[in-house]
Amino acid sequence: MHTPMTASSSLFNLIPLIRFRSLSLLSSSRLPLSSLRSVPISPRKFRAFSVTAMTDAGMDAVQRRLMFKDECILVDETDRVVGHDSKYNCHLMENIEAKNLLHRAFSVFLFNSKYELLLQQRSKAKVTFPLVWTNTCCSHPLHRDSELIEENALGVRNAAQRKLLDELGIVAEDVPVDEFTPLGRMLYKAPSDGKWGEHELDYLLFIVRDVKVEPNPDEVADIKYVSREGLKELVKKADAGEEGLKLSPWFRLVVDNFLMKWWDHVEKGTLGEAIDMKTIHKL
Repeated sequence: MHTPMTASSSLFNLIPLIRFRSLSLLSSSRLPLSSLRSVPISPRKFRAFSVTAMTDAGMDAVQRRLMFKDECILVDETDRVVGHDSKYNCHLMENIEAKNLLHRAFSVFLFNSKYELLLQQRSKAKVTFPLVWTNTCCSHPLHRDSELIEENALGVRNAAQRKLLDELGIVAEDVPVDEFTPLGRMLYKAPSDGKWGEHELDYLLFIVRDVKVEPNPDEVADIKYVSREGLKELVKKADAGEEGLKLSPWFRLVVDNFLMKWWDHVEKGTLGEAIDMKTIHKL
């Protein structure tokens, strides 16, 4: 009697080994196939990889690449670096809850010369909080030398400059690193859906510059400049659920706790008076 195979058993019966071959290596060195190594993969690891691949099959290709390529900086609640891990692992709620993974992040608030704040709507492809409105740019410094520099939050400011180009097409010359003012830090946790979420120690960076913006559609669905009154109207609509409008949780925390008083300093040119990098606000 024929016994039907399951998908996993057929894979392991038919493909006991996965052979990794570099076509470029073969073409350049003309090594014989017999010199290539076969790497055995255990059924457990293969099954785990298959489940992950199927679960994330709907993930945008660009976002998938970033989720596995980017290495976030892991910190403790005092902002001391304790390691690094992939963006993917850092945003899984099961890791956040079970391992208390906390990573360093930043939020940029860019104002033009009319003291209007640039907002972005996150793209539909974003893994966490797609299509929500938020501050100018929100991302992570990576575990690389230039973005690990602690002095005057230089590493975070370098990362902010990099991501403003990636997400909004704002060139480095328009946002010099020295023009960012780190005003404070906050620690928060926010689930996005059943699988993904945020647990960040977030640096809040302010900058006043007139810039040319060319949004990257893989990252940003829309942009707008808002005045104080315009932002208040946006918050009211979000609270009322009008037009399906939503705000990111970290942006809302800044709006509710800091933004309006800091906006005063933006307009007066006294941002330096608002700096408090000693306190980590747990919100």
